Amino acid sequence: MSPPLERLRHNIESVFFGKAAAVELLLAGLLARGHVLIEDVPGVGKTVLARALARSINCQFSRIQLTPDLLPSDILGVSVYNQEKQTFDFKPGPVFANIVLADEINRTTPRTQSSLLEAMNEGSVTVDGHTMMLPQPFMVIATQNPFEFEGTYLLPENQLDRFLVRVRLGYPSRDEELAILQQQPGRYKLDHLDPVLTGSEIQALQGQAAQVRIDAALMDYILDIVDATRGSAQLHTGVSPRGALAMMQAAQALALVKGRDFVTPDDIKAMVAPVCAHRVITRNYMSNGDTATAARILDDILERVTCPV
Repeated sequence: MSPPLERLRHNIESVFFGKAAAVELLLAGLLARGHVLIEDVPGVGKTVLARALARSINCQFSRIQLTPDLLPSDILGVSVYNQEKQTFDFKPGPVFANIVLADEINRTTPRTQSSLLEAMNEGSVTVDGHTMMLPQPFMVIATQNPFEFEGTYLLPENQLDRFLVRVRLGYPSRDEELAILQQQPGRYKLDHLDPVLTGSEIQALQGQAAQVRIDAALMDYILDIVDATRGSAQLHTGVSPRGALAMMQAAQALALVKGRDFVTPDDIKAMVAPVCAHRVITRNYMSNGDTATAARILDDILERVTCPV
């Protein structure tokens, strides 16, 4: 791992204990210029992880607490009439930041969720017919509780598709939880976490990730996996071309996080479930929204698809 990435990872892990794989996925999402959805039960550190990344970078951060009564203008901004100038002045919303934490995104209505689509896909916001570019780098980190929790909405497929990676944290080990009890990082250390990288340094790392080498044989491997999802009897909808591209970009970013300038088959395997489980639709409608079921199907597909040596 390069020294800048090592500093970034160490800074995050100083307040977010354990779950090194989750930190790697978050960093890979950042380096691939993607957005990350963190899903799990309340209290396992979703917000801590997101805030630790944001505070580790010297750039603008904003947090949006998503609630059922939130309106799109509360996220994007609103035009306010200026009586002195007799013009409408645009007041930017919290989406105009480098890293945006959309906390509990599935507790707001689909209409409000969809207000983030253009920002996540195009890096811009259109209000009253005027399109405004968002600052770069730009990343949305969303957290959500499992879909079966009361008061939650299923994210629409087009919204899910905008997230490069979906991460599930799980409970910490006993030793990790003991460290949490002893050090209580969420109470003090997180608020005093100093940035270790600038926004321009992140952009430079993103450029490096895009240049990580991937052999033609590995591109064929990705396409074989994608074709297998489209032909699976257990899936109603397989991985789209956008999903295939996301898999490649995420594998390149993961390789850089692991300190390599080339992609290996293991990088692709590690990214199949995080990148694709939320993009496919199972034939059993009762399990749609449950990425664990989709991940098991994808694992079965990986076992059947021939891996290049």
